[in-house]
Amino acid sequence: MAIFDSLRIGFGEDAHRLAQGRPLVLGGVAIANAERGAVAHSDGDALLHALSDALLSALALGDIGQHFPDTSPEWKDLDSTVILRHVLDLVSQRDFTPVNVAVTVTLDRPKLGASRAEIAERVAQLLRLTSDRVGVTFKTSEGLAPDHVQARATVLLARSAP
Repeated sequence: MAIFDSLRIGFGEDAHRLAQGRPLVLGGVAIANAERGAVAHSDGDALLHALSDALLSALALGDIGQHFPDTSPEWKDLDSTVILRHVLDLVSQRDFTPVNVAVTVTLDRPKLGASRAEIAERVAQLLRLTSDRVGVTFKTSEGLAPDHVQARATVLLARSAP
């Protein structure tokens, strides 16, 4: 089997408007000092949404909107770890497994540096990876888009050993 048959790369991106009275969840971690959270049909975890889309794109399986439409009441306030677990099942059914993940979150406030290790560890746990295979980067919009959170994710998948 050629190496190109055994490796896949995926990219995903997600963004949500921020509003008072909503929790801010990133990578399955509730950000305690956030004054505003993501406005979304689900819990609005932009990081897990971008990661799920990256996994789906690596295998040409569409996007999370196709699997969990925001027009369906059954997905209202859905915990995004449910989305990720479903996507991981689809990846596994095709005999692939994540081996490396890089995510970038853009958010002006609050600063997320203190949450980096917890977010990386939670994402690693969800993907069944060691935390040294999960890169987490934080950026601000430099005031260009202070009312939103955005996440981008890149994943490397390898075909599972027979």
